[in-house]
Amino acid sequence: MAKATPKTDLVGKTDDQLSETLGELKREQFNLRFQAATNQLEKPSRVREVRKDIARIKTLQTQRTSAASAK
Repeated sequence: MAKATPKTDLVGKTDDQLSETLGELKREQFNLRFQAATNQLEKPSRVREVRKDIARIKTLQTQRTSAASAK
C-alpha cells in the first residue's frame, strides 16, 4: 500500500481480508522500524500511515466483534 487506506475501502472487506491486510501492514511496520533504526528510511511519514491503518483495521474488527456478540 502506497497511501493510507481510506476507511471506506476497509469497510467493504471481509474479516479474512482484514486479517490478511493487518498481517501485511504489521510486516511492513516491522521493516520500516528496521529501516528507521539503520537510517535507511526513505519516507518517514509512511511509519505514521501504517500505524494509523493498523489502528483502523483493529477498530473495525472490534466493532464487528461487538456487533456480532450483541445479536
